[in-house]
Amino acid sequence: MVKVTRSEPVLVHAAGDAAVTVTEDYYFLSNLDQNVDVLMKTVHVFNSSSEAHSHNAATLIRESLSTVLSYYYPFEGALAVRPDGRLAVRNDRRGVPFVEAAADYELREVTDVSAPCAAEVLADLVYVDMDSENALEAPLLTVQVTTFRCGGFVLGLAMNHCLADGQSAAAFLCSWAETARGVPLSTSPYHDRTLQSARSVPTVCFPHDEFTEIEDVSDIAGTFGNMPCVYRSFTFDAGKLERLKKAASEDASATTCSTFVALTAFVWVARTRALRMRPEQKSKLLFAVDGRRRVNPPLPDGFWGNAVVFACCMSYASDLLSRPLSAASRSIKDAISRTDNAFIRSVVDYIELNRVARPSLTATTLVTAWNRLGFRTADFGWGEASHSGPAELPHKEVVMILRGVRDSQSMVLVVGLPLPCVQAFQEMVDQL
Repeated sequence: MVKVTRSEPVLVHAAGDAAVTVTEDYYFLSNLDQNVDVLMKTVHVFNSSSEAHSHNAATLIRESLSTVLSYYYPFEGALAVRPDGRLAVRNDRRGVPFVEAAADYELREVTDVSAPCAAEVLADLVYVDMDSENALEAPLLTVQVTTFRCGGFVLGLAMNHCLADGQSAAAFLCSWAETARGVPLSTSPYHDRTLQSARSVPTVCFPHDEFTEIEDVSDIAGTFGNMPCVYRSFTFDAGKLERLKKAASEDASATTCSTFVALTAFVWVARTRALRMRPEQKSKLLFAVDGRRRVNPPLPDGFWGNAVVFACCMSYASDLLSRPLSAASRSIKDAISRTDNAFIRSVVDYIELNRVARPSLTATTLVTAWNRLGFRTADFGWGEASHSGPAELPHKEVVMILRGVRDSQSMVLVVGLPLPCVQAFQEMVDQL
């Protein structure tokens, strides 16, 4: 049995000439930050040639964390509920827990989360503070550096999603890596989230089906309840991706849709079929769209926070399954096009009027694209990570798109379904 031995956590505080003097008691969180109070756990794998090198890496990462926290000071705080009921970050500078650990196995045994037993292995590489009595007391960021017998090491992070979406999390990691190399930040974080405040008179201008509850006429909940959820990964190499993109394109003689649109269309159709949704069942698709350049004016370079909203497609299962894949891809393209300034402002106002609004996931497929976040570009001085990705399995409604571990031209879908449904999904993949 593999074993990871952890040291006691130490608290790292911001230090250095760039340390920000914070005068406000609370750090504002926008409506897009309010309802994502969950931990985003990631692992970043770095190969190294010597054990001494990896121990030096832990020291460098800890010291550079202190420096980068000068720019990303909210990580030192804690969540709090303001008198108006909104979440905010209390700027109490409590520090970021940092843990050093040692593994008694080889780094090559660390793989992506979809591999058999990988979730258990990866859980040991991310430190989570279990002593906090509630979410408001939990650290907003924890860091663990685990060294391996071969000399490689893994940087494991647990970050509260309230502070950062995927792009902002990757920007923080890249800034951290730049401080480790002793170079100026290529982009400083922009902290003013009031740019995403609701309008003085909140106005909902669009139907927001992403929040609409769907009737479960297919008893999907019963299907999951009666059988264990099995997670599998499905690899799409370059050839299979090209065939899929052609099938998802409206012009059969040319490829007119992106890899993301083609994969997402396939996942929506295949998961609807695999779950044997009844013809009259509404099937919902959700996926994140980055609003940084879609609002007017665009958010400033380096905007740090949550800037994504969910685009939504809805179809009766009978229509979705009887039409060509290109029809699903067209729905996805239309949903992306609809996500403009007016729509995003409407989402922010909707949440203002419905404070506990969260997307409904009944009969829903939610696609998250980890391959586009740029985590692997962070270079702490040993080159880019050989692997960066999630450190835990997704919820059963969520399908993750990852870049291939060994083949950068391939894509991997991580899907969780009851076993008979997984087999049906596999058959559809094999037909491509």
